[in-house]
Amino acid sequence: MAYVDGFIVPVPSKNMDAYLEMSRQCAKVWREYGAIEYRETVADDVKVGVHTSFPQAVKLEDGEVVVFSWIIYPSREVRDSCNEKVMSDPRMKEMMDPAKMPFDGKRLIYGGFEMLIDL
Repeated sequence: MAYVDGFIVPVPSKNMDAYLEMSRQCAKVWREYGAIEYRETVADDVKVGVHTSFPQAVKLEDGEVVVFSWIIYPSREVRDSCNEKVMSDPRMKEMMDPAKMPFDGKRLIYGGFEMLIDL
């Protein structure tokens, strides 16, 4: 069964073009190493909740939007191999520099998920 990495990140609206450019470059690298899908979405109907919500989870600040992203792999094994190769790829070095990221990486939420239903 396929495996999914999911991400939620606050991105300053003013940095959205830079974020999307970085994401396009990342997508090429991830796909090259085995990812079968690479998706980026931006919140347009996400409210602050009473107890929990996407904005609360990333401590959304004024002028920021929530970006929800996911990468799909054929399996957990392919995901692990892909991520290892991505992290050692020289094309990623500059993009991984926290000072050059178009978002606050400290508020990025991510994790790996086994796919249960794929219709």
